[in-house]
Amino acid sequence: MSSLGHSILIPAWVGGSWARDLSMGKDSPYLAVLVAMHVATALALVVFYRRDWVRIVRGLWTSVRDREVVDADQRLAWLLVLATIPVGIAGLLLESALRDFLGKPVPTAIFLALNGVVLLAVERFARAGRRPVPAAPVPEASEITRDFSAETTMPLRIVRAEVAADRRLARLGVGEAVLIGAAQILALFPGISRSGITMVAGLRRGLSHEDAARFAFLLATPVILAAGVLKMPSLFTAENHASLGPALVGSLVAGVAAYLALRFLTRYFETRTLTPFAIYCVVAGIGSLVYFAA
Repeated sequence: MSSLGHSILIPAWVGGSWARDLSMGKDSPYLAVLVAMHVATALALVVFYRRDWVRIVRGLWTSVRDREVVDADQRLAWLLVLATIPVGIAGLLLESALRDFLGKPVPTAIFLALNGVVLLAVERFARAGRRPVPAAPVPEASEITRDFSAETTMPLRIVRAEVAADRRLARLGVGEAVLIGAAQILALFPGISRSGITMVAGLRRGLSHEDAARFAFLLATPVILAAGVLKMPSLFTAENHASLGPALVGSLVAGVAAYLALRFLTRYFETRTLTPFAIYCVVAGIGSLVYFAA
């Protein structure tokens, strides 16, 4: 949870040359390497959701071309565009200032712990508000033995789970989607998880864990990719020439790890919750705060 937060805390925990060389200051070679790894993460998101992005981009293109929004793919495409605008503006205005001012171990530890508390609170409220599903009525014996062979049947069109999920997401209101997307602004604070806080906003708007995770990952893709591409030129400056090798290796590892994590998490959130991640953030955040503030 929170790649930016961990990129600050881990070097600080190791100490020595790590804490000295892996700083987050302006024009830092370490920051340039992190940018490359974030681009690799975004590319992993694109590859993982490649079939879905083809549908979504096609929907956006046909909507612009025909000047209409008539199907779920077109509507979802516009919801993603509109939901990305708030964090895009906030990132351009605030990202550098917040990183330079708060990109230190103690503030990061505080935000990591707060991130966990928010996740725990949302999961607790979600459980409290969840109503038990009534049991289905037991069918009569005559219904069980009824012969349907002579009745007219209609062919069923099989819809992929991803397409069905996108149809559900496309039913979000514009204001709801923008609100969920705006939650990503909080990820500018080191220690706040982008996907985690976006999922929280989705859960609060009534999405299931599975759909909230899907919407969070789809929303993260253009934001991370755009931010990374915008800052990639800094990696190729003369002072960062020595960082190209570590950036390449780190990007390959980050891309593969992100892809495998996506495969795991998309299955995980079909039946499970954010609680384990929340507990980890609280423990890691408080532990780091005690260590670095002492």
